[in-house]
Amino acid sequence: MIGGIVLAAAVLVILFAVAAYNRLVDLRNRYKNAFSQIDVQLKRRYDLIPNLVETAKGYLKHERQTLEAVIQARNQASSAAQRAAAKPGDPAAMRDLVGAETVLGGALGRMFALAEAYPDLKSNTTMNQLSEELTSTENKVAFARQAYNDAVTTYNTGRESFPASLIAGWGGFIEARLWEIERAAEREPVKVSFA
Repeated sequence: MIGGIVLAAAVLVILFAVAAYNRLVDLRNRYKNAFSQIDVQLKRRYDLIPNLVETAKGYLKHERQTLEAVIQARNQASSAAQRAAAKPGDPAAMRDLVGAETVLGGALGRMFALAEAYPDLKSNTTMNQLSEELTSTENKVAFARQAYNDAVTTYNTGRESFPASLIAGWGGFIEARLWEIERAAEREPVKVSFA
């Protein structure tokens, strides 16, 4: 009789451990999927930026440094995004990506501010279309970041909750990092309108 109770208890513990492990796997996959949605939008944004720069080049001939800064920041952000995509939620990769995105946003902001001084560029149809696409993409990135942060919060809560926390340590479920802006100045939106 006692042997049956011990066996039943052991089976219940094993079933609970399997269920907790599977739940953590599910939550981890959800935040990885949420990151992949950010990655799609960032890729679209990175693809738009060279077109913007090429369109602006003819008008901003004396502003070569600004245009080169945008391309360099775009390349760095793209590389950081690739590293983060390989390890979604990894604290170091996410910190690098957020930092690179901040530099890119600043460079784009300077380019758009500079473009305000060029009426012909402001009225250029291609530039206006690219700006509208970039604005739309920025909105999609913001939405995807929110979905990612929601998924990471659910995952982190799941892995920290008892008794799943016992399984998390054993199963290698490390804390995922939220997409957070660390400095107040970085919270300012990038201006992308030529109106």
